[in-house]
Amino acid sequence: MLRTIEIKNYLLIEDIKVNFERNFNIITGETGSGKSIVIGALNLLVGSRIDHKVVGPRNKKCIIEAVFSN
Repeated sequence: MLRTIEIKNYLLIEDIKVNFERNFNIITGETGSGKSIVIGALNLLVGSRIDHKVVGPRNKKCIIEAVFSN
């Protein structure tokens, strides 16, 4: 189960940390609010290749970290 995800310098996100509760969680929002960016970051965590065009300024690292529990 995904407990926390932290994203830095990925697409439009400079720095965000999302904590998920133990029960049912929903990601919702209007068009363009960034839901697909969070899903894209999760895809990178499980092994998808990154397109270097989506990373922010070249002088900053793109960091995506997550905490999972069983």
